[in-house]
Amino acid sequence: MDKNSEIIRTEIIRILNENGKIRGTELAKRVIKKVGNEKTVYREISLLVEAGEIEKKVYNRSHIEYELINLYESVNKQLKNVHGEIMIIFDEIINFKKISRSENFSFHQRLRSIIHQIQIVQTIDGVMKLLSYYPSFKKDQMFSQVIRKISDCWEIIMDSIVHQPEESFLNEVLANLNISRIDSNNMN
Repeated sequence: MDKNSEIIRTEIIRILNENGKIRGTELAKRVIKKVGNEKTVYREISLLVEAGEIEKKVYNRSHIEYELINLYESVNKQLKNVHGEIMIIFDEIINFKKISRSENFSFHQRLRSIIHQIQIVQTIDGVMKLLSYYPSFKKDQMFSQVIRKISDCWEIIMDSIVHQPEESFLNEVLANLNISRIDSNNMN
């Protein structure tokens, strides 16, 4: 498979992921608009149907629809993976809060741990914000569970920061996050 075919296939799957079912002419038109020509796009759609990655439903000659096979299962599986990741960091945050109270961690150990936790939760939160633009993800029941767990993580992190003995702890967290290091010259 050449690079152009791979790009066309990725675009077809992206559009189907975004819309669920879509008419064949609309799908082809949107893909052609982004990449490829009509002949290549229809060939790649046919190859995806033959490979069993997408399903073709023919209502009549002028009304053909395509959709991803097992879209719900695919979406749900991806969200379960994200949920598993957020549960791991949630447990890590809870354990850190308990351990840091019982043991005497140094200022720098606590600071590094909090920053690490913030960065992981930010990453997962960013992924969920991207997925929220896809109706198939937003409709899944796991979506709201992941969002709630992210909110719980933020709440516990903020509670941990507020209850640190040093008054300057929040300022140190903010100073050590990369937000302040963004240079406007690096942006396009």
